[in-house]
Amino acid sequence: MPLIQIQLIQGRPEDKIKEVIENVTNTVHETLGAPKESIRVIVTEIPKTHWGIGGMPVSNIPNR
Repeated sequence: MPLIQIQLIQGRPEDKIKEVIENVTNTVHETLGAPKESIRVIVTEIPKTHWGIGGMPVSNIPNR
């Protein structure tokens, strides 16, 4: 049973998260031949205050 974990910065629309889950599932199915019913995708959204780039939280970086 493939398990795929994806971490994203919080704030994307729900329909985009659903699209990522569907696309990743299809790609794993096509690449590995795993049945779609056995593929698990976990999407974790991280608040911008908890995601750091260059020593700073993303919430403090302009245009992020």
